Amino acid sequence: MKSSDDGARGGLGIGALAARFGLATHVLRHWETMGLLHPGRDAGGRRRYGADDLTRVATILVLKEAGLGLTTIRSLTTSADRAARHTILRPAAEELRSTIAAAQASLELIEGGLNCEFEDVTQCPNYRRLITERVGLEARPESR
Repeated sequence: MKSSDDGARGGLGIGALAARFGLATHVLRHWETMGLLHPGRDAGGRRRYGADDLTRVATILVLKEAGLGLTTIRSLTTSADRAARHTILRPAAEELRSTIAAAQASLELIEGGLNCEFEDVTQCPNYRRLITERVGLEARPESR
């Protein structure tokens, strides 16, 4: 997929595009070799990036922030098939849901410790309940 004509007529050079997104130029070159970017070229053969390229770089960065790898991003951005998109995104969504659930459980545990009025957090009944639920321990009577 070729970039818009804006890239070939002027657009941004690789250094300017990299700076705009806080990237190193080698990152853009790597993305190009992976087939994620297709910059136009000027008469001297230098890469020129147009508006479509800016959108593509922003898309790549957002998808990377969502936890997708470059190979997955390439598959996702080169496929116009809805079924293929679902096949690509469904496992990523499940993994993200699992990560969110673990983070929420951790936050609940930490907040339980923060809200405990006991000097020793391990004596707080709510904190003990959270720990028991988290690690699946059976409540045992204390040995004396």
